[in-house]
Amino acid sequence: MIRQEPSFRESVDLMFNRAAALMELPPGLEEKIRVCNAIYKVRFGVRLRGHIQTFTGYRAVHSEHMEPVKGGIRYALSVNQDEVEALAALMTYKCALIDAPFGGSKGGLCIDPRQYEEHELEQITRRFTYELAKRDLIHPSQNVPAPDMGTGEREMAWMADQYARMNTTDINAQACVTGKPLNAGGIHGRVEATGRGVQYALREFFRHPEDVAMAGLSGKLDGKRVIVQGLGNVGYHAAKFLAEEDGALVVGIIERDGALVDPAGLDVEAVRHWITGHGGVTGFPGAKYVAEGVTVLEHDCDILIPAAMEGVINLGNAARVQAPLIIEAANGPITAGADEILREKGAVIIPDMYANAGGVTVSYFEWVKNLSHIRFGRMQRRQEEARHQLVVDQLETLSEALGKTWSPTPDFKQKYLRGADELELVRSGLDDAMREAYQNMRQIWHSRPDVTDLRTSAYLVSIDKVARSYQAKGL
Repeated sequence: MIRQEPSFRESVDLMFNRAAALMELPPGLEEKIRVCNAIYKVRFGVRLRGHIQTFTGYRAVHSEHMEPVKGGIRYALSVNQDEVEALAALMTYKCALIDAPFGGSKGGLCIDPRQYEEHELEQITRRFTYELAKRDLIHPSQNVPAPDMGTGEREMAWMADQYARMNTTDINAQACVTGKPLNAGGIHGRVEATGRGVQYALREFFRHPEDVAMAGLSGKLDGKRVIVQGLGNVGYHAAKFLAEEDGALVVGIIERDGALVDPAGLDVEAVRHWITGHGGVTGFPGAKYVAEGVTVLEHDCDILIPAAMEGVINLGNAARVQAPLIIEAANGPITAGADEILREKGAVIIPDMYANAGGVTVSYFEWVKNLSHIRFGRMQRRQEEARHQLVVDQLETLSEALGKTWSPTPDFKQKYLRGADELELVRSGLDDAMREAYQNMRQIWHSRPDVTDLRTSAYLVSIDKVARSYQAKGL
């Protein structure tokens, strides 16, 4: 039993070690997979508001068993070397789990972006990009960042443009980062991708009654009570899709300034709009406000979705968490100590390396799009429509010949004749990746008596793939 709270980095290592102990890896290879290959720390100055301010940034490369390496860049005051290394390790395992052909990397800048004007953030971002790009820590074939906490499309556009200015003859410059705006080489569906992936993960889980029963639940997603911690990009989209498309009831939303609770279900869109206009959930009408928002993590619900920071469920509160099913939309929201307590209580945890893999999956699609220099669906969409039209024409001709009237549903023709556009193809690819990864985890979870949880299963799948890649290289 873990008695002392491990750090985020220690939690990742503990979970890795738990899985590696169930494998027969050569000791040297096990160590090679576990450790971070390289960490770059930079301090750079930017002249702002009449004087030079110095900023500290990091870029960690955990594993180069496949290249380029992939991982987001976050802007937060909490950024430190241990956190970045732990997140880079998770990226390695996450990419392996979902079969994205990347190694793991992660970056961060110690900054509170809310304290700076947009033009100041652009100056800071461009200088940080310069420091990384000149060492190939931003490069289409070496290291491809993406958005993370505190960053988004805007910062990725600045980074891509700065890289292009430094590499004017690189035809693949747009592929140096992902998560860009559509008009700067982005892809449809990237903004929603991580939240959409959480939805697809839950849908796949609920396709298996045996798995649902292990969480003490039954039935489908419809009517399930959901609590979401963090209504940022990931939490917002996950909650929105689960409520609007799957009939789930979002009964609690936890934010920095407190939480909202309503057993009848909260209007996710209305809460998001309120947060945008007021900076928090305080004062939102029509729901109970809880000042100590973190206590809502312990409220009764069917599904708990921690979608903000790491370590929010820890030794201090794990014993009071009532949710039978927890899906980690954030990175590392459950510490290793809390994970042990929750497993002993019988809770089922859908682990972060799988649950939030939607972002890197769609980033992979964007990277491929940038390298191919053509959007998905452009070559085949109209040809698909023409082929479908032939089928409809033949059905109508056959109906006339038989003296019958063919009466499809009103929107059948519209749906059937329309060829898939980029967004539909992206969602299809993401759904496929999430389903296949879950099947791989589930197979181990149900076939090995020494594996009692999905997290260990995910690590076993991932570590095995990384090990095979290194062995194929001759290590």
